[in-house]
Amino acid sequence: MTKIIAVTACPSGVAHTYMAAEAIERAAKVRGWECKVETQGSIGLENELTVEDVAAADMVILTKDIGIKFEERFKGKVVVRVAISDAVKRADAMMEKISAHLASTAATD
Repeated sequence: MTKIIAVTACPSGVAHTYMAAEAIERAAKVRGWECKVETQGSIGLENELTVEDVAAADMVILTKDIGIKFEERFKGKVVVRVAISDAVKRADAMMEKISAHLASTAATD
């Protein structure tokens, strides 16, 4: 099973942080993928990713509108950086691109 992890954060740390998390989770679920999203909002880190979550992930999605805290956790992982608005509005299209990338790398393994 494909495992996706993500960290969402927006400059104000309120609505878009959580809207993006929901959109990513929903788009992954439609594909039958396992997904966990950490939010870095105005009230701090929620649903924090564990070392095990990171180790098991096939792909990491990070929003790029502001800096992600503890980004060094993802060193050595395939990381996709997206605008928070794209995560909210285009999560399905984003997952299609990720699916194609994962399929192409699996074919070369």
